Amino acid sequence: MIGGALVACGSKSGPGTTTGGSAQAAQAPKKGEATAVEVAEEMRGDIDCPAKVKTPKRAGDAAVVDVVGVRPGLTYDEAANLVMCTHDLLVVTADGRGFQLPANGKDIRQGFSARFAEPRVVKSSEDYMREMSEEMMARSGNAVRQDMKPGQSKWYVGTIGMPGQERVITAAREEWFEEGKAPTVATVEQALIKKYGKPTRSQHWDGGSVALSWAYDPMGRPITETSPLYNSCTGVSSPDGGGNYSPDCGTVVAAAVYPQAANRELGQMMQVGVIDQAGGYEALQAVEQTLQAKDAQLKAQQVKDAQQNADVPDL
Repeated sequence: MIGGALVACGSKSGPGTTTGGSAQAAQAPKKGEATAVEVAEEMRGDIDCPAKVKTPKRAGDAAVVDVVGVRPGLTYDEAANLVMCTHDLLVVTADGRGFQLPANGKDIRQGFSARFAEPRVVKSSEDYMREMSEEMMARSGNAVRQDMKPGQSKWYVGTIGMPGQERVITAAREEWFEEGKAPTVATVEQALIKKYGKPTRSQHWDGGSVALSWAYDPMGRPITETSPLYNSCTGVSSPDGGGNYSPDCGTVVAAAVYPQAANRELGQMMQVGVIDQAGGYEALQAVEQTLQAKDAQLKAQQVKDAQQNADVPDL
């Protein structure tokens, strides 16, 4: 049974099944060299932009809790299409992280990642050996290896629900600013405040980075410093992070802006994430209870079938 608080794991698994424009499984990757554009076209499938969203909009007076249009409550397919429509090179891949569900919940889609397509290069055995050597040298020297390039972005969107009914409970995006076009850290901070409103928390670190969050209780009311929930309801801004789910907390938006090493006034990258703690907790409980009921029903039917059809043992 699900306890009083739930924790979803962060990124730790490799690429899973690729999904196309309709968030259905795409064909197996082709072989041979290809440009990033060609790889993206293969993996994205037939997608139409702007993405269509049938899920009803939030009330006009509700807090803003979306990340470039992706918000809790959207269907898996709606979110996947919205993410891919943010850039022509973004491809969506089913992500293996999430919650430990009963065995009969293996078909539930617990979310997806999205990254820029990379060129497909045919490598020789010498190429692989050279790359392995370079990786080993980098690790031994504690070199910082970034998995993003300037101008790129990546996503993680977490979903839960019975198969075909999965809906978003968390979403996070990371963007690295293009070289020569990076905004100031202050400009990004003000843009975030303009969209999401006055932050629940605002932290400015000595290194120049900024962390902001907007937290709400399950009724959608802003959490203030005098609330007992102030230190309990936190969010996650990184696509590589894990989230907490609790019936005591509502939706939380978290953002972080990191400066360039050479100039702390200029931004290097930004992360923004949203999580629906109470909604995710409730949805997870409903899924677990449904799976347990289905399992109990299956076992009862197996016993009934055995009573009617099983061979009587020789004694």
